[in-house]
This record gives sequence, C-alpha cells and structure tokens, in this order.
Amino acid sequence: MGAMHRRALLKSGAMAALGIGFQACSSRKAPPSGDRAPGRPRVRLTPPDLSWDRIIRTTIGLRPHRPSGFVLRAEPLGGKTVVHNYGHGGAGMSLTWGTGQMAAELALDHFSRRAAVLGCGAAGLTCARQLQRRGFEVAIYAMAVPPDTTSNMSLAGFTPTSGLLEFRLRTPEWEEQFRRAVTLAYRQLQLLVGPRYGISWIHNYTPTNDERAASGSFLLLPKEVETGQVLLQPGEHPFPTKYAVETSMMRIEPSIYLEALLADFRLFGGRIVIRKFDTLYDLMSLSEPLIFNCTGLGAKSLFEDEDLVPLKGQLTVAIPQPDVSYGTNGGLRNSSATPGIGIHMMPRSDGIVLGGTSEKGVWTLTVNEEEKKRIVDGHIELYQAMRRSAAT
Repeated sequence: MGAMHRRALLKSGAMAALGIGFQACSSRKAPPSGDRAPGRPRVRLTPPDLSWDRIIRTTIGLRPHRPSGFVLRAEPLGGKTVVHNYGHGGAGMSLTWGTGQMAAELALDHFSRRAAVLGCGAAGLTCARQLQRRGFEVAIYAMAVPPDTTSNMSLAGFTPTSGLLEFRLRTPEWEEQFRRAVTLAYRQLQLLVGPRYGISWIHNYTPTNDERAASGSFLLLPKEVETGQVLLQPGEHPFPTKYAVETSMMRIEPSIYLEALLADFRLFGGRIVIRKFDTLYDLMSLSEPLIFNCTGLGAKSLFEDEDLVPLKGQLTVAIPQPDVSYGTNGGLRNSSATPGIGIHMMPRSDGIVLGGTSEKGVWTLTVNEEEKKRIVDGHIELYQAMRRSAAT
C-alpha cells in the first residue's frame, strides 16, 4: 500500500519514528516582535467536506516488510538464475523503478534475453518495463493483476523511507544500494508526471506547534530528492496550530498508474499468465532461464524468507472533492494505537484517502474498526478546526 504508511513520513517529525535518524540543521525562527519581516501571503486551502456519511469504502493492503530492508540480488536455482526484487515495505510505489533497473542490470551478462517476472504489482510491472527497455522478452506470471494487486491498495506518494528498515540492521552497503534506488526512481517518476500515469506534484501540510518541525534532514535520502520544507508562521496558514510545515511531493494515483504500466508492458510485447507457484519446484517448469522474484509477501513461503512480515495498512476513502488539491500529515492530537504513526490525507480522483495504520505481523484483511474511527474522527476534527480558524 505500496504506500500506505507514509506515509506519515514526509520529512516531518514523524520520520523519527523509524529510528533511522535526522541530521539537525538550523530552523527558521521568527525575529523578535516588532522586528519581524513581512510574512508570506496566507495560504488559502479548502478544507475537505468530511463526514461519516461521505465515506465510500475502506481497503486493506499487506505491505511486504523486512527489518533489514528490501532484497536485491541474483542467485542460481537449478539451471536457472533468480533475481530477487522484493520486500519494499511501504515504499514500493516510490522505489521500484530504481530497484527494477538495478535488478535488470544484474541480468545483463546472462546468455539469455528471455525473462519471467513473478508478480504484477508496482515491483513486477516496473521491473518488467526495465527489462523490456534493455531488450528482454518478458512474461509476467501472477495470481492477480491490476486493479486487484496489493499495490492498488496504497496511498500513494513518493515516500521512499516508508516502513523501510530497523536502525540496528543498517549496513553501509545497503545504504548505498538504497540511495541509488531512490535516485533512479525519483528521476523516472518525474518524467511520468501527467494525467496518463496519474502522477502530479502537490503540497503537503503538517500542522504543528513545534517551531523546530522543519529543521531536520533525513540522513538516508540523497540531497537531490529533498524538495525542501517551509515553516509557515502564524497568520501564513489556515490550520488551528501555531505553525504548519509545507512540503512539495509527488502524488501517485495507483489505479491510473498501474493500468498505464500494464498497457505499456503489453504494447512492448509483454504477455501475462495467471498462475500460482506453491514451491520452487514449480518454477522449474517455466521456459524462461531468468526469473525475477517480485512477489512481495509471496516470497515468505515460496523462497522461505522468514524475515519477511506483513505491515497491515488500512485506508478509508471519502467522496472525491476536486477543489481539495493538497495533502495533510497529522491531526490535532497526533496520537495513534500504533506508536509513531499519525493520520494523513491524500486527495485523489477516486476519493479523499485517509490513512494512518501500520500493524506489524498482522495478516488479517478484516477492517480494524477502532483504527478506522480514530483516523476518520481525527480528520473531521482537524478540518472543522480549519474552518473555524479561517473564519476568525
């Protein structure tokens, strides 16, 4: 949900919950009273018209999380070569153009140019396209295709650090691999901005009473992908808090994006086979000498990856509102049943999407009604307070 955990993590204070670290830098402080320079014009934002009778659906997605980070490597399997590209956590929509390219590069010296890709979500489709761009004949084998993949259940924005890895398991080699994947993916997604792929730039706002909220830099992110943060001062924003952090980010609309990738894959001669693989022995029946494992959580049983666990993410969607063209990160209380996970909103053409859950090790697809209530009520409270603030 290939996103869906952000997803509270847009270089605001919530990133610290990952335990990966910030590098402090000086914050923008207001000059003493009477000496303050003229502020920015007040940001004008339409609050979402959110109420329980406008909720239209709640969806569940299980993100494939590995505490030590995603897997990207090649290994022999019988007479075939398997290239692993899975375990992106909540960052699949953000990272997979990069990891897909890196996976394809691992196969460039192979004698064959015929490849099988396992999985048809964001990881599988982008990997398949990167292979096609390098002259490979590609078939995708999957149990489900868009709109029925886990990737379709993501929020989704460019949030490459979402649900990534545990601090104690970081290695210099993995960090270098991660930074390259981020950089490659960021460049690629920029080139796809527009209605065909459902990618656009929007502003995201974090209401806060902390003057230092915009004073950090995420250590693992390459500098070129940091779009900068602005600490809006009192009177410069419509939120019922003293400050608000404004950040620019890429928004990805999963249904549009994945269907466009699927169309491109077919246009370049790709074929899709609906098939389930229960054991590694089943893979031996494939005619392709190269196999790219983009199965996400499926790798846990198929390749016996015991480190792979689900992060259950839940999204509740309200009726679309075209005049809402910005996202929010956090509410007035910023509390959660899951420590470190705040609420967040993303406007899309298919609805106002509300999130803020990440239940580690939970496999059920049943809606968590308590979390749903927390998230919806938290957003209703925030936007009602925005209206009152704007009226004063």
